[in-house]
Amino acid sequence: MAGALTAWAAVTEVHLPFREYPGIEYNDFPLPPDYREQTEFAFARLMYPPAPTARFDRSGSRNGGSGWTQGYSSWTQDYPRADRHFVAALRRLTRLHVRSVEQSVNLDNGDQYDWPWLYAVRPGEWKLSDAEARAMREYLLRGGFFMADDFWGSAEWAVFMESLRKVFPDRQVVDIPNPDAIFHLVFDLDDRYRVPGAWGVYSSQPYQYDGSVPYWRGIYDDKGRVMVVIVANSDLGDSWEFADDPGYPEKYSALGIRIGVNYIVYAMTH
Repeated sequence: MAGALTAWAAVTEVHLPFREYPGIEYNDFPLPPDYREQTEFAFARLMYPPAPTARFDRSGSRNGGSGWTQGYSSWTQDYPRADRHFVAALRRLTRLHVRSVEQSVNLDNGDQYDWPWLYAVRPGEWKLSDAEARAMREYLLRGGFFMADDFWGSAEWAVFMESLRKVFPDRQVVDIPNPDAIFHLVFDLDDRYRVPGAWGVYSSQPYQYDGSVPYWRGIYDDKGRVMVVIVANSDLGDSWEFADDPGYPEKYSALGIRIGVNYIVYAMTH
């Protein structure tokens, strides 16, 4: 683990500076006082162009512009509150030297190679270009790790897979078996259950569309390393975002944070 951390830390010494973008939910979330600290790990969030079916696009992207690169688009769901709550937990629960603020990553700029971990929210609303898919594939095959979270039902799964097949047309998405190390590195997570968004906690239907069954899926490389994890029909981002909200049940935040911790420790050690 020490060797892996050292290797990634050496890369991040030349990374792009932190920048905060306007989000679809938050635009005045306070910056932590130590946000400029140089650390060995930062939570990197993927920026992506929205699909025509995206519900959240206040940036004008679907009208032919490139507004998604400036925020106000689907990739900013839960941002930055979820990211900052989660990294605060990651600091407490691991010995990783973690930056207190997130990093937004645009595949078109090639800066994904500076970050060992990449997270996307609502990828059932993304539409990667051919160039972005090639960049993602190269990043993953070089040792990067990608987590897709918070999309629901068969229609969003189809949109998600349309872009993912561009990334890996020759690799299968599979259910990650319970014995896999990714579920046992820090916490034993055999008992996983659907994590609803804050909108669904007290609803008679705590899921969206036909997405009633949670999936814990992934893509492996040729050496048996999980390089893509897919959290479909659950919303771990909300479990991080509302971890400090008394109205959001602790059991969901507890599971969501533990899953995220396991995934990151796996990403940094495999």
